[in-house]
Amino acid sequence: MDEKKLHPTVREFKEFINKHPKLIEEIRKKRRGWQEYYEKWVLLGEDDSFWEQYQDEENTKKSTEKKTELFKQIKKLTENVDVNKVQSQAKQLNSTIATLQELLGQFQSTNKNPPPLQNQRINNWQRD
Repeated sequence: MDEKKLHPTVREFKEFINKHPKLIEEIRKKRRGWQEYYEKWVLLGEDDSFWEQYQDEENTKKSTEKKTELFKQIKKLTENVDVNKVQSQAKQLNSTIATLQELLGQFQSTNKNPPPLQNQRINNWQRD
């Protein structure tokens, strides 16, 4: 079948399979169908830890290096965080949200119960 006629997700799955040679071996040894693994790939995504068992050592090493680098970046970012500032900003945000909720509550109650003066005007108008 012409590669261009394949659905884009099928092409992506083929690329994924090529990065996981142990998966190809298992499917051939156990005579399983590709459909089962395609469905898992769609549900889990290619970054799920389930697929690590099927990577070759080079891909496993690259994946581990990426995770380590990400962890280092996160650690570096958190080292520069002033916890007191974050806590202060969180309190301000919480206060702002509470004020907005109070205003919305007042607005909603005003709309549900019109002020008595308006009711009197309506009642007087009906008498006329």
